[in-house]
Amino acid sequence: MAKEPGSTSEAQAPSLAHIKLPLGHQQEIDLYEQQLVEGSMPLLRIRIREGKRFTIFDIDPISARKWAESMQDWSEKVMQNSQTTV
Repeated sequence: MAKEPGSTSEAQAPSLAHIKLPLGHQQEIDLYEQQLVEGSMPLLRIRIREGKRFTIFDIDPISARKWAESMQDWSEKVMQNSQTTV
């Protein structure tokens, strides 16, 4: 069986979040704290799965904050406009 990219490190790090998307086909997002080298800056590993395909990003804390703020701003705007509740 072939190893999935990043599987060794992810097996050691607990998942911060696991999100199954309600749209699309077998779409899942997993978040992990990742430290590539002991003593180095921790990174956020974002693993996006769609069926058998994986996309993995390792991002720094500043980029993670910018991404999170952008997504939060967008979701708040959409939810206010549509009166949607989660």
